[in-house]
Amino acid sequence: MEKQELIQKIQNILVQVRPYLAADGGGVEFVDLTDDMVVLVELTGACGSCPHSTRTLKNGIEKTIKSILPEIKSVENVK
Repeated sequence: MEKQELIQKIQNILVQVRPYLAADGGGVEFVDLTDDMVVLVELTGACGSCPHSTRTLKNGIEKTIKSILPEIKSVENVK
């Protein structure tokens, strides 16, 4: 799969995840996909300062993306 196609799929997954984050006043924005298949995102709103944001990132966002796109190695917050 081409990088641009992967990025589009990642962005589509994030669109589906956002309502769950928005329910708690947070959000997530796609930043980049590295050459070694690491998705870089920025947690926004309440998620940016929440002490549970790492759990949300790994158990929610990363798990969802990797279940659909197993070639993704991890998802990391850039902030």
